[in-house]
Amino acid sequence: MSDSNPLFDLLPAIHRIRDAEQGGPLRALLDVIADEAAVLEEGLAQAYDDQFIETCADWVVPYIGDLIGYRSLHHNVPSLGSPRAEVAHTIAYRRRKGTMAMLEQLGRDVTGWPCKAVEFFQLLQTTQYLNHVRPHNALTPDLRDWSRLERIDSAFDRQAHAVDTRSIRSGEGRHNIPNIGLYLWRIAAYRLSASPAVAVDAQRFRFHPAGIDAALWQRPQSEPGITHLAEPPNVPEPITRRRMWEDPGAFYGDGLSIEIEGVPLEDIRVCDLSDHDGGWAHTPPAAGEVAVDPALGRLAFGTAPEEPPRVTFHGGAVMDLGGGEYERAASFDLPTEPVDEVNTPDSLQDALANRTSGQAVQIQDNGRYEETLSLAVEPGEQVELRGLNGRRPTLVLGGDFEISGGDEAAEVSLNGLLIMGGTLRITGTLRRLRLRHCTLVPGLSLNPDATPQHPDTPGLVIEQGGVTVEIAHCILGGIRCHDLSRVEASDSVIDACSASGVAFAGLPEPAPDALPPAGGVLRLEESTVVGKLHTQQLELVSNSILFAELAEGDVWPAPVLSERKQIGCMRFSYVPWQARTPRRYRCQPDLEIATRIDAAARTAEAEGMPFGEPQRAAVRNAVRTWLKPAFTSLRYGHLGYTQLRNRCPSQIRAGADDEAGMGATHDLYEPQRLANLRIRLGEYLRFGLEAGTFTAS
Repeated sequence: MSDSNPLFDLLPAIHRIRDAEQGGPLRALLDVIADEAAVLEEGLAQAYDDQFIETCADWVVPYIGDLIGYRSLHHNVPSLGSPRAEVAHTIAYRRRKGTMAMLEQLGRDVTGWPCKAVEFFQLLQTTQYLNHVRPHNALTPDLRDWSRLERIDSAFDRQAHAVDTRSIRSGEGRHNIPNIGLYLWRIAAYRLSASPAVAVDAQRFRFHPAGIDAALWQRPQSEPGITHLAEPPNVPEPITRRRMWEDPGAFYGDGLSIEIEGVPLEDIRVCDLSDHDGGWAHTPPAAGEVAVDPALGRLAFGTAPEEPPRVTFHGGAVMDLGGGEYERAASFDLPTEPVDEVNTPDSLQDALANRTSGQAVQIQDNGRYEETLSLAVEPGEQVELRGLNGRRPTLVLGGDFEISGGDEAAEVSLNGLLIMGGTLRITGTLRRLRLRHCTLVPGLSLNPDATPQHPDTPGLVIEQGGVTVEIAHCILGGIRCHDLSRVEASDSVIDACSASGVAFAGLPEPAPDALPPAGGVLRLEESTVVGKLHTQQLELVSNSILFAELAEGDVWPAPVLSERKQIGCMRFSYVPWQARTPRRYRCQPDLEIATRIDAAARTAEAEGMPFGEPQRAAVRNAVRTWLKPAFTSLRYGHLGYTQLRNRCPSQIRAGADDEAGMGATHDLYEPQRLANLRIRLGEYLRFGLEAGTFTAS
C-alpha cells in the first residue's frame, strides 16, 4: 500500500488534521476501503484487457481460441510459438483465408521452416486462347533462359507441365487443377565467420575448415512484408556458379553469403575450379583477382597472399549439432567471466599449461590452431576448454590429444570445438569428461571428397577405469572404452565411418581377425550410432538408431553385443535383428515383425489355413528386407549428414516414444511439424483444393 490514499485526500483539511491528532483511525478505515476499491478497479481493467488476445490473462486464451475454432497443435516442436501467439495468428489467418501469401506464412509459422506455396494449376500446359495469350506459359522450354531451366521441378519452377492425376496428398502427384504445394526447406544455412581458409598451396584454398569440397550456401534474405511470396533469395539453398556469376553482388559482401577479408567485390571472379589435368580448372586467375567456385567451396588467388585469408561463408546443416555459431552458453560448466582468452596466433598449448585455476580457457575466434596438445589435470581440478559462444574454432592436432593426471574428483569439459588430426586420449584418472557441441571428425582427417583418411582409428579412447564420459550434441568417431568406465551419449552421432566398422568396443585393440574386448557401460538417448558395438552393459538405449551390420567373413557373432543381457533396457529404438542385447521394448524391427505375425496368424485362423514356423520366418525375412534406416548421407561433410530420408520407413521416422524420429535428429520433431501443418491446412485451404507438402532440402 502506498502512503497516498485518494479517498483520504478528498476529505476536508480540518478532518484530516483532527484525525491525525487522534492517531489516524479514520485514515486506517479509508485505507482498508481503498484497498478493496483498488482490487475492484484492477478487476475492471483486467476484464477490459481480457477482451483482446494480446493483453488477456493466460487462462482466457483457450476461451478466445474456442470462440474462433482454434485447434491446438503439438507443442514440443522447438520453434512453435506460444498458444497466445497461435490464437493471435489464427485471427489474422481468418482474415486472409485461402490466399497464397497466407498459406505460405502458415507453413513457416507452423513448421518453423522456410516455406514456398505453389499453385500447380498455374503451371499446367494449356491450349492458348488467342484473345488472352500467356507467353510465360509456353509448352516448349526456352533453351536460352538458363534460370528457368535451372529451376525445373523445384519450388520456383515456371515451366509448363502435363497434368498429373496422382494424389498430391500422398506426395506423388503435383500438377493438376485443384493442387496446391507447400515446399519446405529442412536444411538451414549456418554461418562461419572470419575462419582461415585451408591452404592447398600458396594460391589455392578451400573454405571449409576441414579442408573438404563443400558447397557454399545462400544466406536467406528477410521478406519485405507479410503479403510477399517467397522468392529464391528468401530461402536457404546452395549457391550455383551461374547464379553467382550473373549477380555476384547478391551473394558477396559484408552481411551477405560470402566474404573474403580484404578482397572487394570488383576483384571477385566466379568460375569452375573443379579438378582438371592434375590441378584446378581456370587457375591461376589474373594478378590481383580472386577466383571463387561456390559449388565446390574453392578459391584461388592470382597473387599469392602472405597468409591464408579469413573467409566468411554459410554451409548447410540439418540442426544445431557438433558446434557452430549458434547459442550454447547454457552448456558452459565454468562461469562466463573471467576467462583465460586465446586468440590467433596465440599458442593454445601455452594457454592450457598456464591456465588460471577455476577459469575456462576460452578461444575467442574461429581460428585454426595447428598444434600437438596435451592437458595435465591437477587433483580435484575442473578444467574447461571451449570456444566463445557463437564461435567454432578448429583444432588441427599434430598427434593424439592426451589428457593425463587428475584424480577421482577431477573434471574436464570440451565445448564448441572442431577437432581433427588425432585421437582424444584419456590416460589420467578423471571423475568426468564432458563433450558438448563438439566434433571429433570421424576418421580423424578427411580427403577433399570427404572420405575419411583413417576410418578404423577411434576418435575417443578412455584408457582408465572409473571415468564417466558425457557426450551431448556432438559428432565423433569410434570409441574405445575401458571396461570399468562408462559413456553416456545424448543427441549425438557416433560414427565408425561404415555400418560394419567398430563404433564402440574395449581395450586393448585386438588382432585384425579377433573380436575386440567389451567396452564399459554404454547409455544412449536420442543418438545415432553407425557401426558395431561390444559393451559390458547397455544400461539404456532410448529413441536411438544402432545402424550396424556384419561384413562378409566377420568374426563378430552379432553387430551389437552386450555381455550382460539380464540388465539394461532397449526402448523405442532401431536395433539390428541379430543383436544380442537386453530385452527390447517396442524396438524395430521386432515390433513390426510381431505385429505382422499376429495379424497373419489371425487371418490364417479365420481362413482355416496353417500358420507355423515357416510362415513366421517368411514374415520376419520380409520385414527385415525393408525396415531399415535410410539416411540422406552417412558421410561427415556431406549435405544431409544423418538426416532421415523422406522414404525412410515411418516406423523409424516416427518411432520414438513421443512419435518423433529416432536417432540424433529426434529433437527436430519432423513428424509433429508436418502433422501440425496438415491440421492447419484443413482449416485454411479453399473449398475444392487439395494440398501436399514437399521437402526442398
